[in-house]
Amino acid sequence: MMLTQAEADQFTQMPKHFVRPPATITIPPGADDTYELVDTNDREKFLLDVWRGTLRLTKLKFQNRVRIAIVLVRLDVDGSPHTNPDGALLLGTHLHLFKEGYDDKWAYPVDSNIFTLLSDSGKTFHDFCSYCSIESPPSVQGVIT
Repeated sequence: MMLTQAEADQFTQMPKHFVRPPATITIPPGADDTYELVDTNDREKFLLDVWRGTLRLTKLKFQNRVRIAIVLVRLDVDGSPHTNPDGALLLGTHLHLFKEGYDDKWAYPVDSNIFTLLSDSGKTFHDFCSYCSIESPPSVQGVIT
């Protein structure tokens, strides 16, 4: 299932909302949850993955997928180092974006104007939702940051 860059960009920017919005989202150690999203016309289906480490509690992953397996955007907070296809190494927190021909294998430094408080998992979740055009995200509670 191939996706062009234009399609991936369109999917990322497309407004999305939760199919069954939870009242709140919790991100406890060991969290590994997936939420269903749809566009405003209920035509395109998306998935939002929320993951948190068990030993290193600062390690988080937020991921937005389309067509079940295609990663559009993934934010790895305090993750393992990542090597891009060109050999460039990124340490710590980085943002994976779909790139035609490479899928999600390219990562970029995180823009601190977009992800403003990476030490706060609830704020980072909301920043990620905003970046991915996910409308009306639920509040995040019970989070140990």
